[in-house]
Amino acid sequence: MAFATGSSISVTSISCSFKQNQAPIRFSSLNSASLSVNAKSFPSLRLRTGQNRFQVSCAAKPETVQKVCEIVRKQLALPAETAVTGDSKFAALGADSLDTVEIVMGLEEAFDISVQEDSAQNIATVQDAADMIETLVEKKSA
Repeated sequence: MAFATGSSISVTSISCSFKQNQAPIRFSSLNSASLSVNAKSFPSLRLRTGQNRFQVSCAAKPETVQKVCEIVRKQLALPAETAVTGDSKFAALGADSLDTVEIVMGLEEAFDISVQEDSAQNIATVQDAADMIETLVEKKSA
């Protein structure tokens, strides 16, 4: 069993193995880690602080995030000097609700996926979109 708590120290690289009778391992202030479970690799995990809790979510592959950044840049006709990263919020980039719908449509076409309306409403950042895409692509290929 592993515990992750705190948010003041950033860990960028860590390697652990967990065995059945191993004593619990505690990480203090873990922000990200890599994990492989049953031969399935999760390139990185992000810890999101929430209301008095941590939510662990699998972060999308860097190439997926980059492709989403390119699609967002194109859909919003952003100049080259405008920084678009995984943390970029659509609203902060100037997107209104119609722009967000067009971004989702562009993502559906580019990744050959179908995004449900309720899922689309939960997308606020480039990273949110990339994470959702990874999930949908994985479900599609399963």
